[in-house]
Amino acid sequence: MKLILRILLSALAVVVLSKILPGVGVDSYATAIIVAIVLSLLNFIVKPILIIFTLPVTIITFGLFLLIINAIIILLADSLVDGFQVSSIWWALLFSLLLSFLQSILFSLLKEDK
Repeated sequence: MKLILRILLSALAVVVLSKILPGVGVDSYATAIIVAIVLSLLNFIVKPILIIFTLPVTIITFGLFLLIINAIIILLADSLVDGFQVSSIWWALLFSLLLSFLQSILFSLLKEDK
């Protein structure tokens, strides 16, 4: 049940950010749920592989390259999900930063519900 709530909260964050950011678009609420699921799967499967392959660059940049990896994950989700559009890597970077921030706020509300 907690996983479903986390996905729904992530979808809510995606919808809110698509309304705020002009470079990001989501066609419907169902698309936002699919985006949340795809982002979860990409973060679980693809992100660790990208981190391992780019470890030297990540170490040299003191971890700042992880922001670029997050933007790449967003662009991968853009290419996989019809109805989800991100216009550039800069919008993907801003979207990933704001999505992480918004998710941390929403997930902290979920933890207080125990």
